[in-house]
Amino acid sequence: MLDRSLRSVLARPLEAIAAALDRPGITPDRLTVLGLALGIASAVTAGFQLWGVALVLWLVSRIADGLDGTLARRRQRQAEAEGRESTPSHAGGFLDITADFVVYGATVVGVAFGATSQFGAPWWPFLVVLLVYYVNGTAFLAFSSIAERTGRTIDDGRSLSFLGRIAEGTETIAVHALWLILPFWAWQIAVVWALFVAVSAVQRIVVGYRSLR
Repeated sequence: MLDRSLRSVLARPLEAIAAALDRPGITPDRLTVLGLALGIASAVTAGFQLWGVALVLWLVSRIADGLDGTLARRRQRQAEAEGRESTPSHAGGFLDITADFVVYGATVVGVAFGATSQFGAPWWPFLVVLLVYYVNGTAFLAFSSIAERTGRTIDDGRSLSFLGRIAEGTETIAVHALWLILPFWAWQIAVVWALFVAVSAVQRIVVGYRSLR
């Protein structure tokens, strides 16, 4: 729901950081792997109830995740300006979305371990979140794959055709950060979040089906 607005707000700062990072040894794929490693580290530290450390790692990992695509597009524009042949890195897009799914799932598990151990939170809200993530991701990836084959792609600058709904990347980042800020309310937040993601999944299924008919 907020992805488009946030991308427009962050476009200039991310471009400035990408320009500063545009060095031979730094590649978009390496930034993706960095974001993946930091995201998993955030999940692990959350599991050990190191909530402040987990929050910092989570936010930095999401910044790295935003920078990989920005740097890739910057280098593509540079290549085109110099008259060199340049095509988008499909491998990079694949690595990026895979890393996102791993990090989101790992964070749910890490928060669940930490909250249940320290605050006696029940497991089931986090299991429900993982279930609706699974359904939502299936609808999202299936639509993108079939849309590509049928020529009904949605081009918003990302590697995949993304059906935007009420629960997108911005909301996911915010909710996961909120878990780390308020871990004593983590399972209650998970219940509400699961409802939002479930509604988003239903919306994607309905809109995707109608778009592909």
